[in-house]
Amino acid sequence: MERKALITIIGCQNYNGDKDKIEMKTVGTIDQDENNYIIRYNEELENSTISLKTTLNIAKDESRVEMMKSGPYSSCLIVEKSKRHLCNYGTEYGDMLMGIFGRNVENHYDENEGCFDFSYEIDVNGAISSQNDVTIKFRINE
Repeated sequence: MERKALITIIGCQNYNGDKDKIEMKTVGTIDQDENNYIIRYNEELENSTISLKTTLNIAKDESRVEMMKSGPYSSCLIVEKSKRHLCNYGTEYGDMLMGIFGRNVENHYDENEGCFDFSYEIDVNGAISSQNDVTIKFRINE
């Protein structure tokens, strides 16, 4: 059953020793099927009226996260523990092909609130570009 939720996304990126942190709060939905937790929300792009629809499928067995963004710039990133995937990332300047190596996926799900953590490395042309940690918190908003 799809339920409305307040969603907080915290992304930390480490690029050659430089660290950056981004936090976003939005309203979306959370649902689940037999194998996945499913989070959906709209992401407004900075300094723009453009919105991307984001869907996260987070495996209940903590093996993988699939992040799909649709809109003017579409992307599909797969973060799977100890595996590398070539993924397409759409930008206003065109599409990029990146390697995504999953380091960790953790679920802390409760019926009314919870947290999902995952971390991964991005490589471009085989060279590590950044290390990323993402935390997604939710609280049911009924």
